[in-house]
Amino acid sequence: MGTIDITPDGNRLNVTAPAPCPGWINASDTRVSVTTEQGRFTYTRSKVETFRYFAGWELFFFTLDSPFHGKGPLELTALALWGDRIDPAESNITGMAQDFWFNPMWRHGDVAWAIFETVLMAVLGTFGAAVISLPLAFLAARNANPLGPIRFALRRVFDFVRGVDALIWTIILSRAFGPGPMTGALAILITDVGSFGKTFSEAVENIDEKQVEGIRSTGANALQRARFGVIPQIVPVLLSQVLYYLESNTRSSTVVGAIVGGGIGLMLTQAIQTQKDWEEVCYYMVLIVLMVMAMDSLSGWLRRKLIKGE
Repeated sequence: MGTIDITPDGNRLNVTAPAPCPGWINASDTRVSVTTEQGRFTYTRSKVETFRYFAGWELFFFTLDSPFHGKGPLELTALALWGDRIDPAESNITGMAQDFWFNPMWRHGDVAWAIFETVLMAVLGTFGAAVISLPLAFLAARNANPLGPIRFALRRVFDFVRGVDALIWTIILSRAFGPGPMTGALAILITDVGSFGKTFSEAVENIDEKQVEGIRSTGANALQRARFGVIPQIVPVLLSQVLYYLESNTRSSTVVGAIVGGGIGLMLTQAIQTQKDWEEVCYYMVLIVLMVMAMDSLSGWLRRKLIKGE
């Protein structure tokens, strides 16, 4: 197209461009924008910006200000093993690790911490609910507690906390305790107490009473009968339910974290809101899928070890 001449003249811009001006050149008195397949150029009264389009995945490891940017795997290996130090104060391996971990564009350190917060919310909520629900299950079971009003009240409490979704508890608790991963863990805990309480109490009611009678014949008290006669029978059910809910809560904690301001869910929401960091949205979604797959594999391994003894 030839040369496009832009000259500031007071509060306006004088533009001289070949005629006719194509559609990919947008010029006015205050702004000139040139958009091509290779990049975009913008000239205003306050600043000049030039954007070059490229995939950008090489910045996933080292940004442009890093001395290791643009080097291939063999060059990086040579620098790490026997090359001269770029920074005399530290080894090249340390410099590579720091530049990668503190990458200002992809924020690998922040992402790792966010994933840890997400998993922590799921673990604390799930196992905390299991610890609270186990004694309550004995009070709600017909064969363990003869007092009908207490059983009825506990079962209605289980129905109530289970009937309200974890997202609703998240909103309520965030107003009460403020944002943070602990609020998300409490929301998961409250919801799971209802689910575990119902499941555990039904498991207690379906045990084989002959084992309990045999322990009672030895003079064991109620606590000993529960410890040696009931719990060994319901442990497979307990572990199976807890591990299943741990998998499910790992997924739920992503959404919960987006509300309470913690975990990978918050970073995903922030990337979506910008409407331009879709490569980060893709990155976070892949990490979420990998996190769920890892928790599923861990849960299956624990189930085989603890229940089947493999």
